This record gives sequence, structure tokens and C-alpha cells, in this order.
Amino acid sequence: MSPRDATAADFPAILALNEAFVSVLSPLDEMRLARLHAQAALHRVIERDGRIDAFLLALREGADYDSPNYRWFAQRYSRFLYVDRIVVAADSHARGAGTRLYRDVCAWALQDAVPTIGCEFDIEPPNPASERFHARLGFREVGRQSLHGGRKIVSLQVLDVVTDNTA
Repeated sequence: MSPRDATAADFPAILALNEAFVSVLSPLDEMRLARLHAQAALHRVIERDGRIDAFLLALREGADYDSPNYRWFAQRYSRFLYVDRIVVAADSHARGAGTRLYRDVCAWALQDAVPTIGCEFDIEPPNPASERFHARLGFREVGRQSLHGGRKIVSLQVLDVVTDNTA
């Protein structure tokens, strides 16, 4: 269960995982996924028994990405790796796939001398599982943002790669 690079052949499984958790993610269709994949610094999956159990998609600064959360980080950090989404299949939550994916991200960031990893999770409506998971890894809140006319509020989080020891 080591992370590997995602390929276009993985897209149907990635889209199905994203759809299963769309209530706490932004929607994703094949065209948008292909565009994000092409720009991604990291797009990794974990496969178990021939099935994609988890995926992570991350972008560097300078990407042409219209996400308001990505743009928030781009306005405040000159060098960063933005985790746009990390999704783990519901029946695999206790198997450590999310932690393995973040270890992979941290190793990549260290190797490329990227000082900051950014992400966000919903606090309205709440996503307590993501909040606990990111806190355990050492992320800390650096801002909040209201989206969709106030129907959604996100906690903007960072992990300082050089000083933090994750997972």
C-alpha cells in the first residue's frame, strides 16, 4: 500500500471516491480532473487489492487554478504546496492511507525545499474527521474563508515543512 503516481486509468476510481465525499469536497468531473492532474505537482493514489483506496492531489504556487482556497494561499505564500484534496475510501479510514499520502507529500516538499504545505477543511458545515486528522499531523489554522454566500466556511491550514515532523 505505497503511494504511486495517478494515471488517467485511475480517473474513474478517483472520480467515484470524490463523489462519495462531495459533501466535504468540491465537485469534480473528468475534464476538471484531467486539468488538475496536468498541473499537479503531486497526484498520488494508494491501491489495495486492485482498488484505489485513496488519492491526494496537490499543486505548487503558480498554477492556473480558480479555487478560492488555492488563491488565498497564493496571495500569502511565495512558495507552497497546496493539497487540493485528499480522499480515503470509507472502509479504509483506519488503515493509515491518509497518513501515508501525507508522509509522501512531506518527503516531496522536503526534497524540493518547499517550506509550507497548505490545505483547508470545512468548519461549516463541520468536517470533524478532517479537523482531527490534520491536527494530528501538526497542521495549524492560519485563516478562515467564507464561501458560497456564507453557506460554507473553511479553515485554512498550514504545515511548516522545515520545522514540523509529521506523521
